[in-house]
Amino acid sequence: MILNFKYDIQMFQQNSYRIPRYWKWLKRNLGSTWRLFDIACLFMLFSTLIPAQGAALIVAIILIGKIFIIAKRKYKKPLVFTKRVWRLYIVTAILSLGAYLAVILAPGVGSEQYPRFVIALGLLLLITICSFIPLIIADIILMPVEKMINQGFINDAKKILRSMPDLKIIGITGSYGKTSTKHYLQRVLSEKYDVLITPGSYNTPMGVVRTVREYLKPYNEVFICEMGAKQKNDIKEICDIVHPHCGIITAVGPMHLESFKTIENVQATKFELADELPSDGFIVINNDFEYCANRPVDNVKAIRYGITNTKGCDYIATDIRYTPNGTAFVIKGKEGFTLEVETRLLGECNVSDLLAAAVMAIRMGVEPSKIQYAISSIQQVEHRLSMKQTPGGVTIIDDAFNSNPAGSKMAVDVLAHFTGGKRIIVTPGMIELGSQQEELNETLGRQIGENLDIAIIVGEYNRDALVKGVRASNLDEANLHIVDTFNDAQRVLSTILKPGDTVLYENDLPDTFK
Repeated sequence: MILNFKYDIQMFQQNSYRIPRYWKWLKRNLGSTWRLFDIACLFMLFSTLIPAQGAALIVAIILIGKIFIIAKRKYKKPLVFTKRVWRLYIVTAILSLGAYLAVILAPGVGSEQYPRFVIALGLLLLITICSFIPLIIADIILMPVEKMINQGFINDAKKILRSMPDLKIIGITGSYGKTSTKHYLQRVLSEKYDVLITPGSYNTPMGVVRTVREYLKPYNEVFICEMGAKQKNDIKEICDIVHPHCGIITAVGPMHLESFKTIENVQATKFELADELPSDGFIVINNDFEYCANRPVDNVKAIRYGITNTKGCDYIATDIRYTPNGTAFVIKGKEGFTLEVETRLLGECNVSDLLAAAVMAIRMGVEPSKIQYAISSIQQVEHRLSMKQTPGGVTIIDDAFNSNPAGSKMAVDVLAHFTGGKRIIVTPGMIELGSQQEELNETLGRQIGENLDIAIIVGEYNRDALVKGVRASNLDEANLHIVDTFNDAQRVLSTILKPGDTVLYENDLPDTFK
């Protein structure tokens, strides 16, 4: 029961401690193997075919074995034991153990056919099967406590920021590209300023608050704040805490449509950053996305950039050339501004993110030569289209951090340029695309089949859509491999890889997806 609570809280944490999101995940996983296993044990315990004492002994032995299996299980994203997790764990355990003890210690519990110890074991199984119920109740009970604690942290962060009136705060948001842009901008601005960024994926209100409270120092001159969103007003909530002076909107696309419902809601939420800026601020916007280009901004100065949709842009990237050492391109701006740059990074999306960082740096007074040097020295971001060579002569392109329609297409296009050997993709597809989930994954499958040599489709979640898309292309069926896990994919790779081949790992779904 205690181990089961740990798993439930782990999934609750991965669903951002939000009951509606957790409930959606739960509905997809109510019929999990372990839950069905516990139900089978419960039926065995109360079966009339086996004496109660014998059934209880068999079930107890089985469950002891299960405990060892669960305890040794590894996860891609294990539970982080924060103070909030401990509070949830304790209240959930108190509720469950309280109910358990109240039943088994009550007078008259048990009978000759089903003694008290059989009832006790059965109750443990029942609580384990329905362990999500005490977890949700515990979260509801703790809501006022969490709200009070969070507000105290928010007030403390605001106080720290007020004590640094000269700090330049830059907000970065977008459906995709914001994390890479954040890292690139930090490197470029570091040529002139002392820069702090939100670490990792600290792009929620409390993640930003934690960054301010734990990492911000009096000598920092610039704070780059990544702002994530999964529903309306999420960006506004972060802006109300940090009050950015300027910002970058990297993209508006069909991400998190399960919660946003429509692309218009995504657009409105991302542009909350522009709406919240002071009148003397400015916003840098990627015009390559339709729902960025068609959204007017009247409250602050809007500086637009692009690669494919250059109409109305203040800065563009042109003459893009891929080389064995990376990518070279030219940044052109109004009034004859030109800057030739080279980078070790691959792909048009990286060029776009570098362009956004360069535009912001130009606006903040960084010398062009220093921008040029910083871009040339930027290292590949791990799991974001990063490339490495194995001792066996195989090229690995790692784009496993996450996947989206624009990024996945770009990754496939990059892999298509490698013609020295077999071009192989390993992917479970894309998630959180709402009503477009099947259509966009089918499109990805078709792109894979039309441009690559071998496709390895992982997992069940997007399997049908991806396979349908691949089969709609001319890819030989013998080069389509369907596997359950990434370990299975590795076994397939071990039988087909040869020196000169290139493997693209496109996305790696979290534990909440099969």
